[in-house]
Amino acid sequence: MFTVIGFMLSGWVIGYLLRQHLRGISTIIMILICLLLFLLGWEVGGNHRIMSSLMSLGLEACLIATACVMGSCIFALILWKWASRFKNSQSSSHHEG
Repeated sequence: MFTVIGFMLSGWVIGYLLRQHLRGISTIIMILICLLLFLLGWEVGGNHRIMSSLMSLGLEACLIATACVMGSCIFALILWKWASRFKNSQSSSHHEG
C-alpha cells in the first residue's frame, strides 16, 4: 500500500517539476493505459476461479451499480428540493426589505 502511494507521490512531484518538458505525454499515457487494460483482461481470462464465477460477479456488480445510481439520484433530488426551498426563502426576504 505504501509502495503504491509512494509511486503516486513521486509521479506527482516529477510531473510537477518536469511539466514544461513533458509535451506529447498524453499519447504515451493512453498507450500504457490500453496495455494495462489488455494485461488485466488477459489475467482475468486466465483465472479459472474468476471465469467460473463471472456470472454471479457480474450480477452483483450490476446490482451494486444500480443501487449506487438510484441512491445518488434520490439524494440529489432531496438536495435540489432543499436548495430550492432555501433559495426561495432567501429571495422572498430580499423583496420584503
